[in-house]
Amino acid sequence: MSPLGEHLAVNAGEDLRADLSIIADWIKADSKVLDLGCGDGTLLAYLRDRLKVLGYGLEISPFNIEDCVEKNINVIQADLNDGLKAYFSDSSFDYVIMSQTLQATEQPDLLIEEMLRVGKEGIVTFPNMAHWRARLQLGLKGVMPVTKNLPNQWFNTPNVHLCTLNDFEVLCKKHDIQILQRTVVDHSHRKGNWLMNLFPNLLGEIAIYRFCRNG
Repeated sequence: MSPLGEHLAVNAGEDLRADLSIIADWIKADSKVLDLGCGDGTLLAYLRDRLKVLGYGLEISPFNIEDCVEKNINVIQADLNDGLKAYFSDSSFDYVIMSQTLQATEQPDLLIEEMLRVGKEGIVTFPNMAHWRARLQLGLKGVMPVTKNLPNQWFNTPNVHLCTLNDFEVLCKKHDIQILQRTVVDHSHRKGNWLMNLFPNLLGEIAIYRFCRNG
């Protein structure tokens, strides 16, 4: 599986992409982090250099793995659909991150359970299928939406389990998961205005959640 939204490389001195910066703000210094579908290792390198985080990544693309090795990132070549049991024991990490990959996995609910087995907290980002542009195309044209955030046609998209903010929150409630923080951003990964915050499921294009097990 090749994850969507692979982390974009940043040049020395540049800030992280906006959504990754939000994630970085949720990470405490000197913690242990696992990044599922870590792309080229940009986020893990940033967390290591800025917060002294001990990070590990899982990635399927050999090209991205080469980039991770060049950044001295601990990375394992693995398919997330095979789960995490073969690699990590319970409570091995403080945070488990999955950025723009959840919708491309075969069993996202089971993978979220695995995230909270190996980590104290989970952080995920995913495209919001309930954004007004997607609703408009489906409602008026009767076709699967194609937007800047969902650029593929229905027949060639790697997304197999698209969802909305409401869908994700219902899943969390069903699995006894507590949502600690939620942020929505636009297709350029920028935070929205007060209106987007007031109607996140309608106006947010990408959802970012931080969560843990209840109790």
